[in-house]
Amino acid sequence: MSRRVGAVVLAFASASLLVACTTPEATPSSSPSSTSSAEPTPTPTATPEPEFEGTAADNQAYFDWINQALIDSDAHLDGAAFIDNLVDHGYPRGAMEVTPDTTAIGIAADNIVFSIRFDDTCLLGQWGNIGYTSLVTDLPASGRCIVGTPRPA
Repeated sequence: MSRRVGAVVLAFASASLLVACTTPEATPSSSPSSTSSAEPTPTPTATPEPEFEGTAADNQAYFDWINQALIDSDAHLDGAAFIDNLVDHGYPRGAMEVTPDTTAIGIAADNIVFSIRFDDTCLLGQWGNIGYTSLVTDLPASGRCIVGTPRPA
């Protein structure tokens, strides 16, 4: 029985020591002195600007920002929603492609891929069961950004 009591006392003492080591010190009630350092005010992140006259790489940050804002909204997300959102933000519909929203057997596609062509490069976005991602790549030999049969944007 004395071993149990000793073990309990030792466990209690250890726990008390841990609490004492992790308990923050009380903050003094007096006003802060002029030598205390204030936390810096965070600077807001600048909103990327569209640069359709630039390259696909120049536009990737803005493309991602536009698409993430749509994803974060409560909008119904399908290929048309992504394309319409990009058009609303200044990109020409004629430079875009998008994959079907449904598979060949009529079920919802796991992922939707959409693209904007910039001369000889493509800016691709993908959204679905993997989340969102984007990529800048060279234009394939087919002359289209999306391999396969994209639907009209």
